[in-house]
Amino acid sequence: VRRGGTALRTASRRPRLSLCGTGDTIFALSSAPGRCGVAVIRASGPGSAGLLRSLTGTPGPPPPRVLALRRIRDPRSAETLDRGLVVWFPGPNSFTGEDCAELHVHGGPAVVSGVLQALGRLPGLRPAEPGEFTRRAFAHGKLDLTAAEGLRDLIAAETEAQRRQALRQMEGDLGRLYQRWSHALTQALAHLEAYIDFSEDDNVEEEVLARVAVTVRALLQEIRGHLRDGRRGELLRGGVRAVIAGPPNVGKSSLLNLLCRRPAAIVSPSAGTTRDVLEVALDIGGYPLLLSDTAGLRRAADPVEREGVRRARERLCQADLVLAVLDATSVSPTPAALGAALAALEPPPGTPCVLVLNKADLLGGATPAQGPPATLLSCKTGEGLEALLELLAQQLAQLCGDPLSGWPSLTQSRHSRHLGACAAALGRFGDLGDSGDLALAAEQLRLARRELGRITGHVGAEDVLDIIFRDFCVGK
Repeated sequence: VRRGGTALRTASRRPRLSLCGTGDTIFALSSAPGRCGVAVIRASGPGSAGLLRSLTGTPGPPPPRVLALRRIRDPRSAETLDRGLVVWFPGPNSFTGEDCAELHVHGGPAVVSGVLQALGRLPGLRPAEPGEFTRRAFAHGKLDLTAAEGLRDLIAAETEAQRRQALRQMEGDLGRLYQRWSHALTQALAHLEAYIDFSEDDNVEEEVLARVAVTVRALLQEIRGHLRDGRRGELLRGGVRAVIAGPPNVGKSSLLNLLCRRPAAIVSPSAGTTRDVLEVALDIGGYPLLLSDTAGLRRAADPVEREGVRRARERLCQADLVLAVLDATSVSPTPAALGAALAALEPPPGTPCVLVLNKADLLGGATPAQGPPATLLSCKTGEGLEALLELLAQQLAQLCGDPLSGWPSLTQSRHSRHLGACAAALGRFGDLGDSGDLALAAEQLRLARRELGRITGHVGAEDVLDIIFRDFCVGK
């Protein structure tokens, strides 16, 4: 009985996913809503050519991928809605792989609303769901799930480093890495199943098992190394969570206002002014920073302040980076004194910390000795701000890494989950292979390959599609 070959051939087929309706054409405003110079309305589906004929009154669409100036009319009343550009993308050479059309009209709300209403009255057309254009592109093999996630991240990117990472993922670097691993697993599984099926006929060399074991060990080592990236990709994608912590009245809120260049936090000479956590998003050297101002850390008698201190401690435990603010006039600039002052704040073990010695304008020019990363600052005069920004950029670069160098980073928790399951299956393969149970060992290779396929969407994608595409804007 052949135990392996049929399963391999079945698993290697990429399923045809039924992800979008057949025969329907979708449309949506693709550019940002609101007043703008030019608004882009896109459509995808078999009715794209027909809508161009209906709205422009021409016998057919313009030449493919050529912008054409047309008068855009309401098909029902023949009223002119605007004078704009239209472009035709016949499938499969389009973003979605289907026939697509775009209308570039003036971006006034009345113009956009009039064109969308006219499209909605055409038979066979309906408004698109969020992310439906990209979902159709995935269904037609234009991109895999990792590239779709990269596209979503590129749209949401707010810093240079985020843009670089998202663009690299959208262009397929991460998907190609996982495809290479999947191909190596497919070859190993094929060789193992050939050995299981034909070894008794002396048609397969004994060295096959050794080569499979070497391939799996090397692959397991690569995957484990990929998982040990310190969450760099996830930190860069979502932002590094930094917490300003310190005793009361040392200038924590003043530091927040100085970094975000606006009076985001109330500043008062009275200790204990800050009670709740205040968070702002910043771009530091091209890296995203989610900076939280917290209550001063001390034993508080007031119940409201005690709650503020509790929330500060809670946020401190969640921090990726701590900005420990101290009064430069009340702490000695020696390594021992700075270390003791930092330890008194009880930062999470292993979390990088930056010491900010505020009120430097009251000092006589003393500088901190060698010790934790530290800098002198005067929130009152702004002196030392550039040095602090440079130090923060260095810390963020260490946490997030260079998105353009080395392997592409893990950017999604689901990637880590599936890769962890893949690595576990490969580890079990090694144990079963040593025991001689080759049939069960082959099943572990199938499981590992299936987990990789779930990342790219090549197998078992249905259960994650809604989660991935629901965060897209409607016109994408």
